[in-house]
Amino acid sequence: MTLRLEAAGRREAGGERRRKALAPLEGIPLSLYIHFPWCVRKCPYCDFNSHAARGDIEEDRYIDALIRDLDYELSLAPLASRLSPPGRSLPPPLASIFAGGGTPSLFSGRAVGRLLEAVAARLAFAPDIEITLEANPGTADAGNFSEYRAAGVNRLSIGVQSLEDAQLKRLGRIHGRDEALAAYRTARAAGFDNINLDLMYALPQQTPAQALADLRAACALAPEHLSYYQLTLEPNTEFAAHPPPLPDDETAWTMQLAGQDLLAAQGYAQYEVSAYAQTGRQCRHNRNYWEFGDYLGVGAGAHGKYSSPGGIVRRARHKHPRSYLEAAGGAAAVQEEKAVAAAELPFEFAMNALRLNQGFSRDLFEHRTGLPIAALDTALNQARQKGLIEEDRHQIRASAFGRAHLNALLREFL
Repeated sequence: MTLRLEAAGRREAGGERRRKALAPLEGIPLSLYIHFPWCVRKCPYCDFNSHAARGDIEEDRYIDALIRDLDYELSLAPLASRLSPPGRSLPPPLASIFAGGGTPSLFSGRAVGRLLEAVAARLAFAPDIEITLEANPGTADAGNFSEYRAAGVNRLSIGVQSLEDAQLKRLGRIHGRDEALAAYRTARAAGFDNINLDLMYALPQQTPAQALADLRAACALAPEHLSYYQLTLEPNTEFAAHPPPLPDDETAWTMQLAGQDLLAAQGYAQYEVSAYAQTGRQCRHNRNYWEFGDYLGVGAGAHGKYSSPGGIVRRARHKHPRSYLEAAGGAAAVQEEKAVAAAELPFEFAMNALRLNQGFSRDLFEHRTGLPIAALDTALNQARQKGLIEEDRHQIRASAFGRAHLNALLREFL
């Protein structure tokens, strides 16, 4: 019995050391990502963790699993605030929550509301918290949108992809132009005053004139934010196995430059590779990723990142919904856990921060990685010699040439 008690004591002490090692550093923002893995149908270009829903989704069972999963994360970090024992330092309040997928809008407003109530019971919210939910025009429902808004969702991201019926058909989308416009109007009627539209260019057989007309139609709706990005062939997708006729690289580059000019003229400032926003409407959740902040990740396939004096840890959940549902709430739900080596941090940081047009400050690098800025000396010298970066006393950023050759720039940090 004594030996068993001693062994249990060692396990408990080891667990406490592990929990302390995952506690967040002071001043690093904290976000929450929640993954919903189901779609009506898998799109042929999509490499996200999404699975075609077969039959009714057991939404209550999945919400229960998400809550158990969050409780497990909080027991590890420790990041619980209201449930923390006296004397334990509290985590920063959640700056943002992002419900992504898959198609979160397949879930009812009641289910989303129950989930957000459970999160609020466990973690403090910043007074101006940004809560985003991704929606597919093919699953838009006026009642659900109103319920999402009443539950606390204050930002919608609508996956329009195109406003041209022929292109939507080529992309395998379940909606057409009319459904996309109806979803946008429904969101406005439900009270949403912060909406992102996802739009792609370099679509099959698309010409620069067609791409610009598509973008102009999206701008006419006056969303607060636009994610405008190039269609690419990702591994393990239907399009990768059976490539459609896409515009060549030169034509795609022409589309990108023309799109940037149009967006700027319409009042959308580019602040990241594919993100454009009206004044004050940048996506705070995504900025936290790009600025190397911390985030909890719950749900099938969700990823999380945690900073501590002992280093940075990344964790990922099992991708398949069935495996996740069976394991949620315990260690078995975690498919991968990795302590990021100090030698890898310059690249990890640069891969995110250099996507931002403003780049990053030297202080931000040191604060978010725990490394001295001198750790970047070799990479910065090489990038500087090649004209890939520009800098002043405060900021380091990709030059115009560096933004056009971002992969080449990032290779300098490997």
